[in-house]
Amino acid sequence: MTQRVIPASQSQITDELDKLLAILPDRIRVEIEEQPQRDQLVEVVMDLGRLPEARFPESAIDLGTQSVTKADLEYCIDRVGSFSGDNRAGIERTLHRISAIRNRTGNIIGLTCRIGRAVFGTIGLISDLVETGQSILLLGRPGVGKTTALREIARVLADDFGKRVVIIDTSNEIAGDGDIPHPAIGRARRMQVARPELQHQVMIEAVENHMPQVIVIDEIGTELEALAARTIAERGVQLVGTAHGNRIENLIKNPTLSDLVGGIQSVTLGDEEARRRGSQKTVLERKAPPTFEIAVEMLERQRWTIHQDVAETVDNLLRGREPLTQVRTLNEQGEVVATTEPASLALSYSLGRNTASLAPLRPGGWRASGRMVPLSPVEVNYTSTAGEEDNTEFDQLLDQSWHQSEGVPQKIRTPGPNGEDWPIYVYPYGLGRSQLEQVISALNLPVVLTKDLGSADAVLALKAHIRNHSKLRQVAKSHQIPIHAVKASTLPQIARSLQRLLDLDDPGAGTPDLRLFAHSGSDDEIEALEEARLAVEQIVIPTGQPVELLPRSAKVRKMQHELVEHYRLHSDSFGEEPNRRLRIYPA
Repeated sequence: MTQRVIPASQSQITDELDKLLAILPDRIRVEIEEQPQRDQLVEVVMDLGRLPEARFPESAIDLGTQSVTKADLEYCIDRVGSFSGDNRAGIERTLHRISAIRNRTGNIIGLTCRIGRAVFGTIGLISDLVETGQSILLLGRPGVGKTTALREIARVLADDFGKRVVIIDTSNEIAGDGDIPHPAIGRARRMQVARPELQHQVMIEAVENHMPQVIVIDEIGTELEALAARTIAERGVQLVGTAHGNRIENLIKNPTLSDLVGGIQSVTLGDEEARRRGSQKTVLERKAPPTFEIAVEMLERQRWTIHQDVAETVDNLLRGREPLTQVRTLNEQGEVVATTEPASLALSYSLGRNTASLAPLRPGGWRASGRMVPLSPVEVNYTSTAGEEDNTEFDQLLDQSWHQSEGVPQKIRTPGPNGEDWPIYVYPYGLGRSQLEQVISALNLPVVLTKDLGSADAVLALKAHIRNHSKLRQVAKSHQIPIHAVKASTLPQIARSLQRLLDLDDPGAGTPDLRLFAHSGSDDEIEALEEARLAVEQIVIPTGQPVELLPRSAKVRKMQHELVEHYRLHSDSFGEEPNRRLRIYPA
């Protein structure tokens, strides 16, 4: 972990609170003015038939004892601008945002009056990144300050660096309401959007008509907007924008916005490449260079996580490795403290059942770092056994694995419930590391994965690999390491093999962890698996009667079959789609 201090400029805040209070009814305005913390006011909420409410960063209070009436709402509506297609309005030449809640007939029955503040100097945490000219994507939960930072970035680029900046202001939240933009954006220009669904068209229009050097976009949320952002970036224009999602992982899992970080595609590997990686044959990889080179995760107002190479971060995440991140915070002197955390320190393993938790370093050898390269045939003196399948290339890598140390000085052991030494160090062969880690984490198993065969207590491999690769059997025998077979590369089968290796309770007994059988972990999958579990445990096993489940998709039925197999029972699918369903039989 390394730290460095970056000078930061002092922040100045302009909120124009009096202009917002002027649109509120007198009784509500007086209540707010009497609040000692009114300078920290976040928003005022007015819902028909309820008490008006003032919200602060850490609390919310009622304003008076009289409920909001239609007359109160009309009073506010008459003093603000017109509401656009996204039910937002503003106060001319201010940054305040008024959002409406409508009933089914379109009448306004609630208002959220949010305070807009221009905070000068708020981008001190990333001022050095703004100067690079690279595209920057801001991520974070609502209210963390994304729009405020976006506004300040636009001003700095336009005023301090003299760039041609155009802001795509869909809801007039960046530059305020009205035809004249707020001074907080400096010399940057603002293009308004007639309807939210047209934002992507205005983005392209800005590039084609106004020759910008920088485009600033708030809330990229649709596939068309993501595509427009990529088109703009490919034309050499710097992009600064925000997107829905707290972390980069959220964008990777979002098919609509994944293109912002390069897009994700499924790739089928050859047999040798899959074995070399220790993964399944079908893996996810980044499809193209990311639209934004830099990503900033705004965890809190003064604590941001920086990904200075989005491409590298996404590649690491897709390969199951923890990316290198930089966390920037402000100290008491107003200076930026940048802390870089290596990936090896970011994760820890929870070891042992009913034992104290230990945290050894994550494997960091040459194979774990991703720098492993195939060896030339002359580097390994090995001839495949006659009659066996010739797997020389992979065997060369296997030869080298037990000669390479991962840098762990000694095994960390702790007594198990029966006096055994835990954790168990396991060398995986031909199994996906991410799957193994998922099972170990879900079941809290005392297992550590190692890529150093010499330090392993056991080898875990697919049954087919054990049968076909004599080299593995020879190496394990020479090191006196037992080999444990996995029937199939699925989470339930891996869990069963690991539990058998640890001599834990019979995996067929007790309630299984349904997460091991669900592919995506969605509520629908868990619900279907829970239905199958209850049918087995409450009907099939106690009464010996067969049970039919509700119709499910083929994908979900497969999960249910695996769960039934866990109980060592038989099941069949019958019926025609879409009413095809599972029937579970007693033993």
